[in-house]
Amino acid sequence: MQAWRVHRNGEPGEVMRLEEVERPEAADGQVPLRVLAANINFPDVLICRGHYQVRPPLPFTPGVEICGETEDGRRVIATAALPYGGLSAYAIADRTAVFPAPEVLDDAEAAALHIGYQTGWFGLHRRARLRAGETLLVHAAAGGVGSAAVQLGKAAGATVIGVVGGRDKARVARELGCDLVVDRRTDDFVAAVKEATGGRGADVVYDPVGGEAFAGSTKCVAFEGRVVVVGFASGAVPSPALTHALLKNYSIMGLHWGLYAREDPAAVAACHEELTALAARGVIKPLISERVPMKGAADAVQRVADGVTTGRVVVLPEGATR
Repeated sequence: MQAWRVHRNGEPGEVMRLEEVERPEAADGQVPLRVLAANINFPDVLICRGHYQVRPPLPFTPGVEICGETEDGRRVIATAALPYGGLSAYAIADRTAVFPAPEVLDDAEAAALHIGYQTGWFGLHRRARLRAGETLLVHAAAGGVGSAAVQLGKAAGATVIGVVGGRDKARVARELGCDLVVDRRTDDFVAAVKEATGGRGADVVYDPVGGEAFAGSTKCVAFEGRVVVVGFASGAVPSPALTHALLKNYSIMGLHWGLYAREDPAAVAACHEELTALAARGVIKPLISERVPMKGAADAVQRVADGVTTGRVVVLPEGATR
């Protein structure tokens, strides 16, 4: 079978190779899955670089999020168990990391539902306790993680301000439902947030970017606001001034969704049921900007690494149709 493999760490476009390999065998507590679609996540980039908290043994196949088919014909979504990731004809997943795929979503959409939307749901509801009527500021609002947070924020009844980089991404953010879109390349998002909220600031900040996005967010977060740190796509890990958090009465909270899968799997299962219900109501739907064939996977992962994509980029193995 065909599978993309990484034999040394580095930039995805340089280290990923498409190879013919043997079909992987599942261990106890695992299930083999025929891959129907594999969604590309930023962690796939970091894993290729060797910069992620999980470092699979070399060689490995990237692709942590998939829609697949079980041996008994069930259509499911899953987090792949590395080193046998989803950029392959077949992947392996832990039995506890497999959930029914929502019927209303096609394979590519289902592949993009799990990690990004679970992260958004836990970040906004479990950690930040977002309430209807509050203002939510989402960085990288047109990206894979940000677009999920925008939809979930609107579903919760929040006013959503999206920050993006570029005119095309601004258009996407508006189509997603943002009440206000700020292009950080041409406008000061701190001033825009203050103006839009009458000087109060954002009640909740959802930040998968870090760096300057985080620094600016602390200047426009509301009294008793909550800044949810989701990741550092900018490559810059901020060092927060805790005296500032003390003086302004705001909270900085981290969100590592993978820990919930380990520490509270029942909460992950309950979240999946909630997301499935929201998808059935048409309230959330993953934004798929590209569906690429298997041969284009390395280039697609590199473009995600370079930050030039919007929404989700999904790889469809040979023979996949949706």
